Amino acid sequence: MKQIGIIGSGTMGIGIAQVAATAGSTVFLYDANSAQTEKSLAGLQRTLARLVEKTKISQEESANIFGRIKFCREISELKDCDLVIEAIIENREIKTEVFRKVEQTVSENCVIASNTSSISITSLSAELKHPSRFIGIHFFNPAPLMPLVEVIPGLLTEKELPQQIYDLMKSWGKEPIIAKDVPGFIVNRIARPFYGEALRIVEENIATPEQVDDAMRTLGNFRMGPFELMDLIGIDVNFSVTKTVYADYFFDPKYKPSLLQQRMSEAKLHGRKTGRGFYDYSENAVKPEPVKDENLYAEIFMRIISMLINEAVEAKRLGIASDADLELAMQKGVNYPKGLLAWGSEIGYRYVGATLQRLYETYQEERYRQSPLLSKL
Repeated sequence: MKQIGIIGSGTMGIGIAQVAATAGSTVFLYDANSAQTEKSLAGLQRTLARLVEKTKISQEESANIFGRIKFCREISELKDCDLVIEAIIENREIKTEVFRKVEQTVSENCVIASNTSSISITSLSAELKHPSRFIGIHFFNPAPLMPLVEVIPGLLTEKELPQQIYDLMKSWGKEPIIAKDVPGFIVNRIARPFYGEALRIVEENIATPEQVDDAMRTLGNFRMGPFELMDLIGIDVNFSVTKTVYADYFFDPKYKPSLLQQRMSEAKLHGRKTGRGFYDYSENAVKPEPVKDENLYAEIFMRIISMLINEAVEAKRLGIASDADLELAMQKGVNYPKGLLAWGSEIGYRYVGATLQRLYETYQEERYRQSPLLSKL
């Protein structure tokens, strides 16, 4: 697969284009908004120039990478592609319509893929004439830097295709894992409590966003706290993924979205990209210092980490991926300092279970139910 089509030239689309072009593929980049493509290609030129300045690539390599990316004004220009990856808005109906157009354009041998972070691959493929050639290829942002790629076959995907895509991602320098087609796949399913429980803590005035972030950085060695990370991802994007996972799990209370996050999204306080989210990113803004509290920090950390470990244990129980891939996914996909199964063993599964039981008794919510496997571990 040497001719790669990318639909969507936003942050993720241009990132995937850079990865594929760096690996030697010819990339056909299409976006319904041509101005967005021009803007993204200009941004890529600046990115490549910085890599040259830092001597990470040569000037010749920079020119070759950029030269392999073809600006397409019509979707029909993707007709000779071996693989087309969609990287547009997280909306099932819009994606499905795009895939219909792609199928009318490309040959029967072309593989069609979605970079969706949470929408069912099976549901996206169901309307296609040839659903067997459809698969999920989920990169993480920023795509050129994050090594993990989730490869997700749907129920109708040809059996040999996941391994072919796995091998292709390896050749692109990525660390792929094959995951089941469940809501959120591996990372976005297991990671939901990192945001959801943090939001609950702040909603209840137990702690401030800066205290929660500080607790997770200092006690858990996370590179970023939940609120810093939501601001980076985009509060609207994070909220959209949460709503999708919640609905697709038939409104399981474990994945219930946050009213605070909804209000932030409604106010268009989306984080870094809008200049303000849980933190202020304006030019002269000063980040507030957290009021440190050892006991509070310990409570915050155990509450969030116990929910995360429980989610990883449940994923293990359901066979969503191998133990090794579950650990790799969280370390390489969201930069967790260690795998959650290993973390559970280190803290003690009994202690994790006791924490969840206390939360359940306090709130009387199914949100805090334990995986049936947790007590066995």
